[in-house]
Amino acid sequence: MKNTDSISHLRGESVYLDDIPEIAGTLHALVFDSPVAHGKIKNIDYSKAEKLSGVVKILTYKDIPGENQIGAIIQDEELFAEDEVHFAGEPIALIVAETERIARDAKKLIKIDIEELPAITDPVTAKEKGSFIAPPRTFKIGDTKEGEKKSKYIFEGRAETGGQEHLYLETQGSYAVPKENGHITLYSSTQGPTAVQQITSRVLGIPMNMIELDVRRLGGGFGGKEDQATPWAVMVALAAHLLNKPVKITLSRHDDLRMTGKRHPYIANYKIGLSEDLKIQFYEVEFIQDGGAAADLSPAITERTLFHGTGSYYIPNAEITVFSCKTNLPPNTAFRGFGGPQGFFAIEAAVQHAADKLNVPAFEIQERNLIKDGDEFPYGQIAENAEAIKSWKTADKNFNIKKHYEEIKKFNAENNKYKKGMSVTPLCFGISFTNTGLNQARALVHIYTDGSIGISTGAVEMGQGVNTKMKQVAANIFSVPVSKIKLETTNTSRVANTSPTAASSGADLNGKAVEIASQKLLKRLKETAAEILNANTEDIEIKDEFVYLKGSKTELSWDKLVSDAYWKRIKLSEKGHYATPEIYFDKTKEKGHPFAYHVYGTAVTTATVDTVRGTYEIDEVKIVHDFGKSMNIFLDKGQIEGALIQGIGWLTMEEIRFNEKGQLLSNALSTYKVPDINSVPKVVEIKELETEGAKHAIMKSKAVGEPPFIYGTGSFFAVQNAIKAFNPDYKPDFTAPMTHEKVLLGLYEK
Repeated sequence: MKNTDSISHLRGESVYLDDIPEIAGTLHALVFDSPVAHGKIKNIDYSKAEKLSGVVKILTYKDIPGENQIGAIIQDEELFAEDEVHFAGEPIALIVAETERIARDAKKLIKIDIEELPAITDPVTAKEKGSFIAPPRTFKIGDTKEGEKKSKYIFEGRAETGGQEHLYLETQGSYAVPKENGHITLYSSTQGPTAVQQITSRVLGIPMNMIELDVRRLGGGFGGKEDQATPWAVMVALAAHLLNKPVKITLSRHDDLRMTGKRHPYIANYKIGLSEDLKIQFYEVEFIQDGGAAADLSPAITERTLFHGTGSYYIPNAEITVFSCKTNLPPNTAFRGFGGPQGFFAIEAAVQHAADKLNVPAFEIQERNLIKDGDEFPYGQIAENAEAIKSWKTADKNFNIKKHYEEIKKFNAENNKYKKGMSVTPLCFGISFTNTGLNQARALVHIYTDGSIGISTGAVEMGQGVNTKMKQVAANIFSVPVSKIKLETTNTSRVANTSPTAASSGADLNGKAVEIASQKLLKRLKETAAEILNANTEDIEIKDEFVYLKGSKTELSWDKLVSDAYWKRIKLSEKGHYATPEIYFDKTKEKGHPFAYHVYGTAVTTATVDTVRGTYEIDEVKIVHDFGKSMNIFLDKGQIEGALIQGIGWLTMEEIRFNEKGQLLSNALSTYKVPDINSVPKVVEIKELETEGAKHAIMKSKAVGEPPFIYGTGSFFAVQNAIKAFNPDYKPDFTAPMTHEKVLLGLYEK
C-alpha cells in the first residue's frame, strides 16, 4: 500500500502550518536576535521600533509571567536573553506587528549596545577550558589494558565529522490562537507536541490543560523539530496570551539556517588493537562533542553515541567516553541517527586505518569481528537474533564482495584518469528511546455507527508515512479497507503525554497502542456477533467486512454489526496504552537492556573519482537490509533511499562553516550544498534480508527511519579508497565531509 497522503501531496491539498487559514486580526511575529556570539547587553533602545505604525508590541523577558526557561533535559536556556547572549542568533525580543513586513522594518530600528566577550567556537578549546554541557560519560566492557597486551597490531588516530543542516522543506513556525477563559490552541510544526505544551505551561505559568497542541503534519523534521520547534511556539503563545490575539510566526529560510542548531560535530581520538588473525582485541575512543551554547538534547545524543560506539562489532575490551562541550554556537540538536552515526564513523575510521597500515581490505577485518548471538554490547545488553553475519553473507552472495574488489583493482590498473574505490558498511542499530520512560504511547480509536473508524495517536506525520502504517494496523485487525479509516491530527487534548516522534520509535510505540485498542474493540464486536448469531465467540471471525461463523460467510456485514452493537449499547471507543516491555538502563552502572531490538544490514558502496578534476560520483550502493517482516515495503524502501542519500550528503558535501566570531558562513543554499539528482548514487539496490522480525516491532516490521542513515558512511571510504588507488603518497585523513576540494588536494598530496 502506498502512502495514503500521496494524492493530497501531489494535488497540493495537504495542509501544513502555513496553509492553515488565518483568523481575522492575526498578528505576525519576528524575532530580534543577538548579532554576536557572546556578550553583555549594555542597553537596548526599542523606542523607534515601537513607534512604527503597525507595531503592536515588542516582548522581552520582562513580559514573561512564568519562568524564562525553555531547557528540557537541563534548564540552561532562556526563551529571551536577559543580561548576556551566548550565540549569534539567540532570541532577545519578539516583535509583534500587523504584518511580517512591518515587523522586519521595525527590527532595523532597534539599537543594541553589546559589550562583546571572547567566544568559544571550537569544542577542543571548550574542553581545555572545562566548558561542558554535562559531565563526561563512559561505557566500558572488559579491560582495555589486557586487550592491549593481546594485540599484535595497535593503531592510534583521529576522526572528525562536521555538523549537518536539517534543511526540512517547511521551516520552523507556529500559530497561537487564544480561546475563552485563557485557553490557547497552538498549531506547531513540532515532533514533540507534549514537550511544547510542557514548556509553554512553564513560561506562561498556566496549567498544561489550558494549552492544546495540534499537529496535522510536518514538512520534514529529521530531529530538527524535536526540541528546536519549542521556542517559536512558546513565543507566539506568550504573545497571544498577553494580547488576546492570534499570533503567527514562520521563519524565513535564512533565519532558520542562522538561528537553529545542527547535527553535532564530533572529534574522535581512537586507539585500536588487533590480533594476528585480525580480531579486534580492544578499542578506546574519546569523543569531543560540540553541544553549542545550551544543552538542548546533547545529553541524550551523548548516550546514543555511547550505545553505538562499537558499531556492528563485538569488541571484548572497549572504553568509550564522550565529552559534551559548551561553545558559543547555536545549541546543536537531534538529527537522524541522534549521535549514532558519529559513533559509527569513528569505529569504521579506526578499522580502515588498521586495514591501510596492514595493507588488507577493510572488509577482511570487518567480517571477522561482526557481532553474533550471545555477544555482549558495552552497555550490558546481550545480542539476540543478531543478523549481522547473515546480512553480510547475504550481501556477499548477491553482490560478491571479493570479486567486486578484484574487478575494481583491475579497472584501476587499466585506467588513470578515473579511479574506483569500494567499501562495505555493516549496520547494527538499537531501537528504543535510551531514556526508558519515553518508551510509551497511547492511541484513541473510535468506531462510528456507519462502520467508519477514527484514530488518534501521539505519532507525528512528517513524510515518513507513520499515518499510513497506523491505518494498516487497524485495517489488518478489523479486516476493513483503509478507505474506512481516518487518522486525526496529533492533538494533546485527545492523546495526552505523548513521547516525541523520534528515535525510530513512532510506528512501534503508537502502532502497538493502536493494536491494543483495536483488539479490545474487536473482542467486543465478536462477542456481539456471537450473541446475534447465537454462536460461540471463538467460532466468530471478522473478515473482509463480513462476519464468518466457523469459516463460513454470514449475511452479517461489518456496517450492520457496528450499528447493532451501538443499539446494544456496546462501547465503540477504546484507548490503548503501550509501554515497551523488558527494557531498562541503570545510569549509575551504565549497564542494562536499553533496546527493544536491533536492526542489521550490509551495504556495498562503489565510487569513481575523476583524477583530473577531483570530482567524484557514487556509482552504486547495494544493500541487504533487515526489515523484519515489513508491513509496507514501499514506504520502507523509500525511507532507506532517503536516509542513505542524506548520509552520503553529510559525509561528502554538506559542510557547516562558522567564522571565529561564531557567525554562520554557510547560511544559504548557495554556500551550503546538499545532494541533488546529479549527486545521488546512479544505482541503489535494496534486498530484503529474510528474518522472523522482532516481537516488539509493530507486526514484526522493524523500524526503518534512522538505521539506514549509516549506509551513507560507505561513500566516504569508497571515495578515499579511490584516491589511494591514484596517489600512493596519500595519507588518509578521516575528516568529513569529503568534499571535491579535499579530493583534489588528496590526489596530488606528496
